[in-house]
Amino acid sequence: MDMLKEDKLSGVATFIKVVEAGSFALAAERLDLTRSAVGKSIARLETRLGVRLLHRTTRSQALTDEGQGYYERCLRALAELEAAEADLEAGRLEPRGRLRVSVPLALGHFCVPPVLFDLARRHPQLQIDISFGDRRVDLIEEGFDLAVRIGALPDSPTLVARRLGMQHVSFGASPAYLEEHGTPRTLDDLEAHRGIGLSVAGTVVSWDVTEPDGRPRRVPLRPQLSMDDIQAVAGAVIDGHGIAWLPCWLLARYVRSGHLVAVLPAHRIASRRCRCSPCGRRHGICARAHA
Repeated sequence: MDMLKEDKLSGVATFIKVVEAGSFALAAERLDLTRSAVGKSIARLETRLGVRLLHRTTRSQALTDEGQGYYERCLRALAELEAAEADLEAGRLEPRGRLRVSVPLALGHFCVPPVLFDLARRHPQLQIDISFGDRRVDLIEEGFDLAVRIGALPDSPTLVARRLGMQHVSFGASPAYLEEHGTPRTLDDLEAHRGIGLSVAGTVVSWDVTEPDGRPRRVPLRPQLSMDDIQAVAGAVIDGHGIAWLPCWLLARYVRSGHLVAVLPAHRIASRRCRCSPCGRRHGICARAHA
């Protein structure tokens, strides 16, 4: 079957080139062949088809009636082949299939979906499955193509990480809380206020702050409330239970709505160097995918 298909196409491109060039000599030049090779190719094609396609003399050539009809059909066939190749090329360039993405809860709800929604809008053949959760996922075992996480990542010989951006965090409190307890003006003032902590694996994350002059400092934190979900922490702050540090993208959202006020905005949580060797960047938002 493969040989038959090859034989049916043999000589067709040469025949079209001869017709378009108007002579065997010019066609041979354009094809980078000898005039003899072009003549033999046309002769083999005519023998296979059992008809004469061209009237040839030493000075001119012209299509026979059969040659004219065959030429027109060959042009249509080649146009179809070119269109098929273009479709295949477009298929290779157009993302398609299923993309499974794991994202953190709060960041995933507020920041990641707009990016993925835009991706889906631009590539309708792409099916995107988004999973929300802060737990550590096994990309390979659970079938994820990509995971977005905040913080340091462990070394991995099979996965790669890329920093998507830096996350800064600042202190925030509700207007009602500040009206009742006063607004802290210095880091020392924070020790007299109720703090709300973020816990990771049962341990409350310390408030490691960068002073305006760049010096690091740890602010004592003995929270009455601590939670392992940053959105829940924000909810407790909005409800007036104390002061907490919140990521800039979340704090800014509630400052704009009037639910929270930025406290000590000149101070922000100190960033830590990411220990993930594939990433090799500072503590930030990292995406990790299969190597």
